[in-house]
Amino acid sequence: MTTSLAPRRPAADGDAPLSALRVRVALFALALGGFAIGTTEFVTMGLLPQIADGVHISIPTAGHVVSAYALGVVVGAPLVAMLAAGVRRKVVLVALMAAFAVGNVGSALAPNYSLLLVARFVSGLPHGAFFGIGSVVAASLVPRHRRTSAVAMMLAGLTVANIVGVPLGTLLGQHLGWQWPYVFVGVVALVTVVAVLAWVPMQSADAGASARSELSALARPQVWLTLGVGTVGFGGMFATFSYITPTMTHLAGFQDAAVPLILVAYGVGMTLGTMLSGRVAAYGMLRGMIAMLAAIAVLLAVFGVLAQARPTAVLAVFLLGLLPSVLVPLLQTRLMDVANKGQSLAAALNHSTLNIANALGAWLGSVVLSHGLGYEWPSRVGAMLAVAGIAIAGVSALLARREK
Repeated sequence: MTTSLAPRRPAADGDAPLSALRVRVALFALALGGFAIGTTEFVTMGLLPQIADGVHISIPTAGHVVSAYALGVVVGAPLVAMLAAGVRRKVVLVALMAAFAVGNVGSALAPNYSLLLVARFVSGLPHGAFFGIGSVVAASLVPRHRRTSAVAMMLAGLTVANIVGVPLGTLLGQHLGWQWPYVFVGVVALVTVVAVLAWVPMQSADAGASARSELSALARPQVWLTLGVGTVGFGGMFATFSYITPTMTHLAGFQDAAVPLILVAYGVGMTLGTMLSGRVAAYGMLRGMIAMLAAIAVLLAVFGVLAQARPTAVLAVFLLGLLPSVLVPLLQTRLMDVANKGQSLAAALNHSTLNIANALGAWLGSVVLSHGLGYEWPSRVGAMLAVAGIAIAGVSALLARREK
């Protein structure tokens, strides 16, 4: 895949052509930031008992720490994208990673629950904007037909975090204290600052870029339709993943100790799916989105059956990581295509909507479970959401055909 990233046009310092090596290291710098973000986002979920003990709260109350981070993502993504309009993107990326480092170190140093909530909210603010602006930068480094692959390379840091960063952070938290994963993430964020400064080219700021031009994306129906696909389609995946531990223990019969290893299969699926997204995009962006949503709908419809036996349960978790991860870069690139002058805002909003999808899916899963249905049912609700995502993507395709 790396050979496909060789540039075909000027894209950086002084509009000089970038070498293939320079493109790779620039994408690596962006992916390193994604690794830090992915680690801090998911490691908290596995350390709620330790956090609860550390700041003297209950485990359900500790769950609000996760919510505080997600709220920061939802608020920060559009806010930063608008405020930073007209500023050179490399400068914004460095500032975002520096703020991210401060938020995570602040989380580690928080002496009580209230300050921990504030620190986690601050940590979440750079999340969506870094991925959104970073995706625009990644796409600008390569020829047009390689944009999805470049975006996927940047997002690969998020998926690798689930294989390496989250297990490592969990071990640190279990053996040294819940604060140390946040220290680790803060260090990685500072290394990312150095890497971005050294390797990401300093591109000129967009002429005429402003908060108003970024907001113009919200006047485009295709932007809203694409965001709708992400919200509804990914809500299905999160309806299942939010309850993956009890699903594996109750339906498949795994012991609790086996769950981290099962989640490695999920992380491997995520990484492979991200790598495959560029090839899927070659067949057409909307066509690929609809095909992936259909595959997700089928998987979720049979997930409860597959989870009844251990080998098929692990396969189902692997596919649950793979299929949605193909979709994320497609959505990101599609948003940049339809946003016109509001690319940074639209790309950042993608990550806000994914966090809304997280909340939507988890809530719908809790509804069916609270009504006495078994752990087979959250995924079945998820299948319905994926079908709704197909319907929204179909409307987008029809509108695109009329616009030609």
